[in-house]
Formats: sequence, structure tokens, C-alpha cells
Amino acid sequence: MVNLELLRKIVEAPGVSGYEFLGIRDVVIGELKPVVDEVKIDRLGNVIAHKEGGGPKVMIAAHMDKIGVMVNHIDNDGYLHVVPVGGVDPRSLVAQRIRFFTEKGERFGVVGHIPPHIQKPEDRKKAADWDTIVVDVGAEGKEEAEELGFRVGTVGEFAPAFVRLNENRIATPYLDDRVCLYAMIEAAKALESHEADIYFVGSVQEEVGLRGARVASYAIEPEIGIAMDVTFAKQVGDKGKIVPKLGGGPVMDVGPNINPKLRAFADEVAKKYEIPLQVEASPRPTGTDANIMQINRDGVATAVLSIPIRYMHSQVETADLRDIDLTVKLAKHFLEELKPMDLIP
Repeated sequence: MVNLELLRKIVEAPGVSGYEFLGIRDVVIGELKPVVDEVKIDRLGNVIAHKEGGGPKVMIAAHMDKIGVMVNHIDNDGYLHVVPVGGVDPRSLVAQRIRFFTEKGERFGVVGHIPPHIQKPEDRKKAADWDTIVVDVGAEGKEEAEELGFRVGTVGEFAPAFVRLNENRIATPYLDDRVCLYAMIEAAKALESHEADIYFVGSVQEEVGLRGARVASYAIEPEIGIAMDVTFAKQVGDKGKIVPKLGGGPVMDVGPNINPKLRAFADEVAKKYEIPLQVEASPRPTGTDANIMQINRDGVATAVLSIPIRYMHSQVETADLRDIDLTVKLAKHFLEELKPMDLIP
């Protein structure tokens, strides 16, 4: 069963790209340290937790960072003007709350919405963009905003809003990628006998260029690299192009970013333990840490293990608890069953 208390703790811990040290890094270290042989933090901020084994050498990574915003101007009226950190859709910010991390602690702001009563008809058809969005932090002027601790460069993220929709489904900001970070941690805790030499990595700055996985994979030099990240689930407006569905189980890609022998092995493990495994076609780079792991040094056999979610990069990302639980089980059994193998396609 999914530990909702731990999942919520992981989801809500601060950590915009480049600022993972504000909260999530300590959570990951605290959860992994009791179940591994060694934990290190590299100069970029990746958490690298090593569980020793004879081989093969495996790096399994879930990114710790969140998309968010950064203050780039404080106007004379005390409003904050912000720019995106990672893939933030400005339309999703309207009438929402933002949690900032200032020099004087956490502060909240709201992205105001002009009431329809005072909008011109033509303005109602316009979508918000980064030139029109301003954040109200309650200050009556620039000086008061600065007294509250706001500066150019202050970062913020979507305010916590974890809700349970029904018995099986939850909605919250930042299931990308905190739900997979949770699954990786729980798999590490559940791990029993294994031959593999395993490195559990909480990677940084995935949302701004896969940066953490680049340096971590170079240092570890794995034979096998597994990226754990969310993927798209069927949802309103997908025009039938999205195949994975909520409640259908974990997802694994097929395509040039995926080693076919590793993918076939995952299928065998899933069948052995009666875990439903959904398939996603990825004819191009997957957009995950597997992209950069695959081309590390002289090449790494990579795969992507995903949890399907709806409404990615929004404040209402939605997942199914059954998919989360099954992903933990698949990751655990995959690592336990892994033996040295010929990985040349």
C-alpha cells in the first residue's frame, strides 16, 4: 500500500531546479541512509546512495527538482514580476498561489485575476503570458516587498495542494517527478537479496536540461541506467494519441533510447510477478534522465520506468495509487532479479 504520509512529505518538500537543497535533498537522504551502504552528495547536489553488490552496476534515477518561478523584477507598487524555471505554462498560474523561499523564510503570493466584470470583451479572449502575470505578496510598495525578504532571484513554486479524489486517485502539484522519487525510495527499502551493484540517485536540475544525471552517470559509470519519471496518461483533449491509462499499471518505453534486451528482461520480470506493464512508443529521445545516461562515456544500456499521470506540469497532476504501488513492486523485483547479461543490441 502507498504510504500517503511519506508521499505527501516528498511531494511538498521544496526544491525548484537548482535549489533542491532547500528541502527535498534532506528528505531523500533521511529515507535512503538507513537502507544503503553509503550516501554521497556531489558538487551539483545529486544524492547518490550506493547499495553494494557484485554486479552489474546499475544507476536508477528519479529527479528531485520541480518547475517553478524566479523573481526578475519588483515594481514600485510591490508586485513581483517572474520568469519560469523549467516548463511552466503561464496560463496555469492565473488565480493560483505561489510559495516563495525568501531571505526571511517562506512567503506566499497570489497571481491576481482581473474579474470579468471589469474586463473588456476582447481581453477575455486573451491568455495570460509572462508579460502580463504579476504576483501580489501583500506589499504596498517595493520597499515593503523587500522588507518581507523578496529579492531579484527569489524562487517560488506552486503552493501545496495535496488532495485525495477517491479511494485510488490523488491530485497535487509536483507528482512530476516526486511520485517516482517516492517509488524509487520505497523500492530501495523493500529490496532483499540482489546481485546488482545499485546506485539510487536523486538527480538535480532535470527540468532545466538533465544536468544532474549527466554528472552522476559520468561519476558512477554504470552498465545499466534506469530513469524513473512520469508519463502522460489518457485524459480529456489528448485526441486519442496517448496510450497509457490511469490504473493500468507502470509504463515502460520502447524506442531508440531503450536497450531492447533490458526491455525484454523487464517484460519477463513483470510476467513472473503478475505485474501489468503498459507500453509507450518513444521514437525520439524520451525527455528523461535516460537521454543523457545512454550516451555517457562508452554507452549505457538504458530503460525508462514511468508512472502515468494526467495534467502534467500543472497544480492538479493526477495519479492512481495502484499504479504507484505496482511501480514500487516492479522496480524492486527488477533489481532483485538482475544478473550479468549481454546488453549489446
